[in-house]
Amino acid sequence: MKVIAVFSLKGGVGKTSVAVNLAHLLATQAKRRTLLWDLDAQGAASDLLQVEPSKKARKLFAGSGGGDIEAYIVPSKWPGLDVLAADESLRKLDVQLVESQRAKLLAKRLAAVASEYDRVVLDCPPGFGLLADQIFRAADLIVEPMTMSPLSARTNEQLAEHLTRHHKGEPPVIPVFTMVDKRRALHRETLEACPDVHAIPYSSKVEEMAVYCLPLAEIAPDAVETKEFSKLVTAIERKLTRPARPRKA
Repeated sequence: MKVIAVFSLKGGVGKTSVAVNLAHLLATQAKRRTLLWDLDAQGAASDLLQVEPSKKARKLFAGSGGGDIEAYIVPSKWPGLDVLAADESLRKLDVQLVESQRAKLLAKRLAAVASEYDRVVLDCPPGFGLLADQIFRAADLIVEPMTMSPLSARTNEQLAEHLTRHHKGEPPVIPVFTMVDKRRALHRETLEACPDVHAIPYSSKVEEMAVYCLPLAEIAPDAVETKEFSKLVTAIERKLTRPARPRKA
């Protein structure tokens, strides 16, 4: 099982769209048994896939009574894709993590389903905090959505600095430009300067995901945006299946 964290310091960068589309394509295109874990109290990924939490999501992080992760998992409409939904109880999760004093509690919960899934996609709330550090310890890879702005470039630097300072530079990060509009000079210049970064075009089709409560590949399977997500999944799979260096103790 490999864990992919979709993380950004900023909100409003298309993080949930990236997480949902990656999870859907990992299950349907890459044929990986996939779990999408919505860790954002807003529950946007859960709403988009029309999945209701079976229990209060925060209870999963309780010291003794919340350890059965399978009791929180709900199947989606697509075979091979399950969801662990979010709710507003996650707003107090950082306080609960302080009280638990267990730095790898998230990793421990995931270890309990390691034989059930090939891939876990974490839809993460923005910002650093105790939950973010739990995520970084559990993840094998971070996918970082960024808009085409200097501020997003700065958040990418801040993430790299944080991982270097607190996590020995791990896990590796794949940046992804979102809401790309090639009609804008800044966007074209940024793409020319960063030709290896995946770029998801700005599109009404992505916005329609929330209207139809469906992943992009179900709405527009032949669209350019869907093909870009497919390329991203291929790149992620290559990264995850490549022999990795052991993490430093």
